[in-house]
Amino acid sequence: MTTPLRLEVIVASVRPERFAPVVAEWFLRTVRADSAFDTGVIDLIDTPLPVDLTESPQVEAFRARLAAADAFVAITSEYNHGYPASLKTAFDTAKHEWRAKPIGFVSYGGLSGGLRAVEQLRQVVAEIHMVSVRETVSFHQAKRAFDAAGETRDGAAVDASARMLRQLAWWASTLRTARAADPYPG
Repeated sequence: MTTPLRLEVIVASVRPERFAPVVAEWFLRTVRADSAFDTGVIDLIDTPLPVDLTESPQVEAFRARLAAADAFVAITSEYNHGYPASLKTAFDTAKHEWRAKPIGFVSYGGLSGGLRAVEQLRQVVAEIHMVSVRETVSFHQAKRAFDAAGETRDGAAVDASARMLRQLAWWASTLRTARAADPYPG
């Protein structure tokens, strides 16, 4: 592969005093060490997407960024056994830009580590013709999983991250080649 894969990392939580930046910065340090990816960040707290799904210059810019991406990772918390509404709005704001592209998940939360949110998201992304990679990074009792410098000693999460990135690179490369040879019929 000569051209790095464009990966957009979507930070889903928009709550005040959110824990998302800690998890996101850790993951971004991890993925930016991987030469397979050219990585950007779409933080939904800074991305004004209208909940009524109306058109705007910001929506057009968001869609253009999605269209240019080869793959995505959603960093999501779990609220009330589900994912943040901001992430659903992001998925609903675009359509064709998501199609035939892979997505991985980094989740965090309490006892479930955000895994209930991820299972719901797998249904959503399948409906918009995305490929959900099997491996998921999950932080249970997330605030205890990171030290003051934002590092983790959670070996399972570190290992899962490496596996997820390998799966994501394979799918992103394969699907980029396929989309170039034959546009997705969606």
